[in-house]
Amino acid sequence: MSAPELIGYLAAILTTCSFVPQAWLTFRTRNVSGISLGMYSVFASGVALWLAYGLLLGAWPIVVANSITLALAIAILAMKLRYR
Repeated sequence: MSAPELIGYLAAILTTCSFVPQAWLTFRTRNVSGISLGMYSVFASGVALWLAYGLLLGAWPIVVANSITLALAIAILAMKLRYR
């Protein structure tokens, strides 16, 4: 594995893992009072664009990490809309 690939995989793992505690807390407590609808909407849009970018490049670290993060962000957005 080349150095750029290794960096890509490590970055993907760290950024995706950093999102999991917030998602888990939100799922567990259903408390969305501290979640900004605007911020998560923009964030999910950005992640979707990163996913598209990764797909176009065939960059699997980007694709996998952003697929997981987008799924979590959409779930949190859905809970924000449901449990306001």
